[in-house]
Amino acid sequence: MAKRAAPEVNAGSMADIAFLLLIFFLVTTTIETDSGISRRLPPIDDTIDPPEIRQKNIFIVLINKDDQLLVEEKLMDIKDLRVAAIEFLDNGGGVGEEACTYCQGAKDPNSSDNPDKAIISLQNDRATSYKMYISVQNELVAAYNELRNRESQRLYGQEYLLMEKNLADATWRGDKDKLKEQVDNLKAMYPQKLSEAEPKKTN
Repeated sequence: MAKRAAPEVNAGSMADIAFLLLIFFLVTTTIETDSGISRRLPPIDDTIDPPEIRQKNIFIVLINKDDQLLVEEKLMDIKDLRVAAIEFLDNGGGVGEEACTYCQGAKDPNSSDNPDKAIISLQNDRATSYKMYISVQNELVAAYNELRNRESQRLYGQEYLLMEKNLADATWRGDKDKLKEQVDNLKAMYPQKLSEAEPKKTN
């Protein structure tokens, strides 16, 4: 009895199918990107001499290689940093043109004049742990957000972070122009002036 010939599989179009599948997966696959800390470099300024900054308007935060926090030359626990930063930013110790009408701080003449003049200077050691670095960043940013939230509740009757979320939400159906104006106003009241010095070398 003659053997029946096995039908051959046409593999001529396999390359085309593989190419189409490759294109399909490239188009439909989404690549997740990690979002980092939102920081912008200062704009290039043509002025030769930097503006003079009074020492009392600078809030110095140092982190050493052992993750110890030194704030204004005093040891401090991370849980107390936010309150200390708020007290500095909201001090309102200026007089005349530098006075702050909305600040609720102690108005200490030896601390910041107003939020627009107040600068937080952060310096860490090269051996500082990433966890401590991020924790300090979070507390300092939270200090700004807390003050902005207080003013947003007073002026607009809503939370600042919710306003920012709605502004970034493309599906939000409110008045975006008005919301942006309100958010920009709050940011101008408490501008985030967080300066990071170059890390120190560990001996």
